[in-house]
Amino acid sequence: MTPHIEANKGEIAKIVIMPGDPVRARLIVEKYLTDYKLVSNIRGISAYTGFYKEHEITVMASGMGIPSMGIYSYELFKFYDVDLIIKVGTCGSYTTELNIGDIVLINGSYSESTYAKIQDNVDDKIIYADAELNDFILSLNHNIRLVNVNCSDVFYEENNKNFDYKKYDCKVCEMESFALFHNAKKFGKKATQLVTVTDNLVTGERADSSMRQNNVMGMVEIALESAIKYENK
Repeated sequence: MTPHIEANKGEIAKIVIMPGDPVRARLIVEKYLTDYKLVSNIRGISAYTGFYKEHEITVMASGMGIPSMGIYSYELFKFYDVDLIIKVGTCGSYTTELNIGDIVLINGSYSESTYAKIQDNVDDKIIYADAELNDFILSLNHNIRLVNVNCSDVFYEENNKNFDYKKYDCKVCEMESFALFHNAKKFGKKATQLVTVTDNLVTGERADSSMRQNNVMGMVEIALESAIKYENK
């Protein structure tokens, strides 16, 4: 057990799929996993371990933002010997090339956060997902694009007013990837992130709360299939 995860050692799988929202975590588990059980629920951040096509998988919420993802991914990698985390979430788009419902795979995560600096004295402003894992996911020929992301400490509307996304070639923005990628690099583990576009910051189009909650299962299926196929390669 850790301060934030009450599961016993061995109750967390080597592969973790991480939505941000605990409700979405439950929906994923109920739709895709068999023989699952709740192994942690401190502060309502739920973690379930079960089986997807006979492969043991944990689905655990990350909460919102870099600090929350930083805590949970750190403890999963360090104390529960997790080998691979695929984050699944939503994002805002900086371009009309990406429409509501499009799925993207994160390459590099740019952030002005001090998370890596404070934790490990790392000055990097761009931290990358695992390249081998990303190449494998792309080789499965899903209809997804590889893009850079701005990992921001503020939500999309305010972020769009102040961030020069063209300078850093960021197509989308979200709020967790920088901490996840840093912790994976720190512990020599695998991590990447898939996100579904729910807001277009150019046109102002946005998904409603129902779509945010329910219309992300295509991305989840890609994450699950990619994880088990990568494990078997």
